[in-house]
Amino acid sequence: MANAIMDNMYNYYLATYGTTTVSRYDAHKKSELRSVYNNIVKANKESPLYKIKNSTDMQRFAIDIKENARQLSNVIASLSTGENLRDAFQKKAAVSDQSDVVDVTYVGNGSEDENTDSFTIQVKQLASAQINEGKYMKESDLNFRPGNYSFDLNTNTNSYEFQFTVNEDDTNRSVQDKLVRLFNTAKIGIQAEVSEDGNGSSALRLTSSQTGLSDSENYLFRITPDGSRESADAIGKLGIGEVTTPASNSLFLLNGMERSSYSNTFTINHTFEVHLKGISEGDTPATLGFKTNIDAVSDNIQELVDSYNSMIQTADNYRNSQEESNKLLHDVGSVAFHYKNDFENIGLIVHDDAHISVDREKLAEAVESGDAEKNFSVLNNFKNGLSTKVSQTSIDPMQYVNKVVVAYKNPGRNFATPYITSMYSGMMLDKYL
Repeated sequence: MANAIMDNMYNYYLATYGTTTVSRYDAHKKSELRSVYNNIVKANKESPLYKIKNSTDMQRFAIDIKENARQLSNVIASLSTGENLRDAFQKKAAVSDQSDVVDVTYVGNGSEDENTDSFTIQVKQLASAQINEGKYMKESDLNFRPGNYSFDLNTNTNSYEFQFTVNEDDTNRSVQDKLVRLFNTAKIGIQAEVSEDGNGSSALRLTSSQTGLSDSENYLFRITPDGSRESADAIGKLGIGEVTTPASNSLFLLNGMERSSYSNTFTINHTFEVHLKGISEGDTPATLGFKTNIDAVSDNIQELVDSYNSMIQTADNYRNSQEESNKLLHDVGSVAFHYKNDFENIGLIVHDDAHISVDREKLAEAVESGDAEKNFSVLNNFKNGLSTKVSQTSIDPMQYVNKVVVAYKNPGRNFATPYITSMYSGMMLDKYL
């Protein structure tokens, strides 16, 4: 049972946060790491001894708290640069006039010269993955002899050996399902699934996570059976040794000059992160540039509010199963309620459930009015208050899950215990809490 809970937890983590982009704010200086360590020691020193109530909801709640705290912390960090309050919220924001074809995000540091203000991109071809789609077989039949089989999967940098067993009570579909689990569990950049034709037949389909091919490459992955005739026969029946769709590079015109990329996501001059999403219609390129100051300010404040609301929603989602979620709702929501009256004057409405909505027209008027500096000061104080709460939450997300207190410490006469905030790590590594 414990192993099943662990599997569900990892599946939830990977499915929900496994594709999250790593921000440059996830990297830290030694001084920042030292500060985190000192805060952990301080938190541990007075924390009571407790036991966690093991459940799938508890584990998901802890993961959601940790990841939402990280995201909110990164947003706050991105708005904590600049020489004055206005600069912090005027972080540049990128825009594309054809977002359905080319999406763009600003990733610069604010020091770009005028030559990087805008670009044009005309997409001719998207980068694609390699696909090996096997042969369709009747799902209820068994085309394999019971026994053990093995094959090699080779990429341009690594080689992997896979083994699987066919039992007498297996079917073609159950063998395919076994191989799907085998590939996906290995996590080697190959996504496996079973394709169905609607007539009772199915085939194994393998897709590479990577896209594009260099001139020196003929494939992204290749499957070959071992030296035995039985394995060669099994791979031949599966049909996964043949490349159905080869990988290809993206092709586009950047300011009228033809370029290509192995991926559909790349950066331009360390300023724009570009994501190609579709083919340009006709000869009309997409223009990438910066939003106006007021739009950038509104977007940055909206991003901060959205990240805050995500943390509030996390607490609300687990209200029925995790009683301690009310503590998270109170700790984070109290920061917004403290500025409720000030927020109303600048277009931020704090609702009774602690969520914040934004009136962008009123917000635009507020940041351009004669009281702009005062309004930016309110926003900055809110941001700093959130930063403090998020730091505490990130250090020990387990403070908000259901637990049973075993013993309280003698106040003021304790040594630091190194294991209290390790419970989150222990939850990720050990089946027992």
